Amino acid sequence: MTKRQEVIRYCLTFPEVFEDYPFHDANWTCMRIRTSGRIFAWIYERNGNIWVNVKCDPEWREFWQNAYSAVVPAYHMNKKHWNSLILDGTIPEKDIRRMIAESYDLCG
Repeated sequence: MTKRQEVIRYCLTFPEVFEDYPFHDANWTCMRIRTSGRIFAWIYERNGNIWVNVKCDPEWREFWQNAYSAVVPAYHMNKKHWNSLILDGTIPEKDIRRMIAESYDLCG
């Protein structure tokens, strides 16, 4: 998973999710849960890669950062509760999906 549309398609598989562009800037896509309005994934391009900000349990934050160099403290977000996934091909798709799913669960 390295493309914006792949991430969006995966996020849309969760119940009550919709795609939003709150900044009226096509570079910043957020995925929201319809029932609460909460955002569980921010998707944007930065430094030539697609990045995805996901919420994570603080107990897992450092685990993911230590497991993959492409998981970093979240860009423009609370660093205690959010990680950025740099989709450069180095994070296995199963782990990207897991982190997005956990973010959805935490925001739901």
